[in-house]
Amino acid sequence: MIDPPSFPASASVDACPPETGQATLVRVENLKVHFPIRRGLILQRQVGSVKAVDGVSFAVRRGETLGLVGESGCGKSTLGRAILQLYRPTAGNVYFGGVDLTQLSPEELRRMRQRMQMVFQDPYAALNPRQTVGAIVGEPLTVFRVAGGKAQQERVRELLEVVGLNANFVNRYPHEFSGGQRQRIVIARALALKPDFIVCDEPISALDVSIQAQVINLLQSLQEQFGLTYLFIAHDLSVVRHISDRVAVMYLGKVVELADRDEIYQNPLHPYTQALLSAVPIPDPEVEARRKRIILKGDVPSPVNPPKGCNFHTRCPWVTEACRQDPPPAFREVSAGHFVACHLVP
Repeated sequence: MIDPPSFPASASVDACPPETGQATLVRVENLKVHFPIRRGLILQRQVGSVKAVDGVSFAVRRGETLGLVGESGCGKSTLGRAILQLYRPTAGNVYFGGVDLTQLSPEELRRMRQRMQMVFQDPYAALNPRQTVGAIVGEPLTVFRVAGGKAQQERVRELLEVVGLNANFVNRYPHEFSGGQRQRIVIARALALKPDFIVCDEPISALDVSIQAQVINLLQSLQEQFGLTYLFIAHDLSVVRHISDRVAVMYLGKVVELADRDEIYQNPLHPYTQALLSAVPIPDPEVEARRKRIILKGDVPSPVNPPKGCNFHTRCPWVTEACRQDPPPAFREVSAGHFVACHLVP
């Protein structure tokens, strides 16, 4: 049995990280996305719900990259889409530049979409195979009436060059490109309207390892060039450490820990975060030989019927009776900028 971790005393309580030197661009407060489960051919009676996102609160500062990590099925992609209102939340609020997106009418939300974009996970499914690259990248300019004709053509060629593609590719079709090139086209389309905020939904998971670093470097270069703010969703913790300023860890619809990148990698407090980081290989044989792996037993519970008490108690190596009976204390700050929700943290 692995020895239980030691934790520092808790500090102030706050559902959302406060602003620290940087203005907050996106603030999420108690966000919930529950998908109804219905039965019956005619009445379609609701008999339950999938709690994909279940009470999430955090803030994203302007100009930073917030990494979001967790196992498959924990609600990361749903959370990213709910922030952009591609999925309308069941409850909670999403503030973008001080404006509550959940209260906007469809037309008001449409106008706000110029400032928010998304890079989807699968570059093969994200592009219309019947459209040329020029039409794909230029479509946002047409939809929002930003540019047309020759001005649009020049803007499209400029965007292709910005993402490292040949401007003469405008008349080619998606099937003529590799996965990495397709993802660059997706990124060019996301940049077309000069957004402030981009949700990157596992943008490199479908790419070869040799291409992943190129796309990551491109995203970082674009962030510096255009002052972008990212929510970067990923499985690969080493990639998240490379690109992120802060990291949020998600489990079964809830964010369980959030801290600065170096802090969360050097001093993880939540048992789930510790288990994730213990699985990351370290390129030092001596360090790798000394450290202990934390092997989680069992499967992730169903979001249709999450466990009573703490969602993680069915797999936690240090579970207590309080974990089984009661939800963890509110997401709170236990040290400067380090937030966690866990019974084991005093």
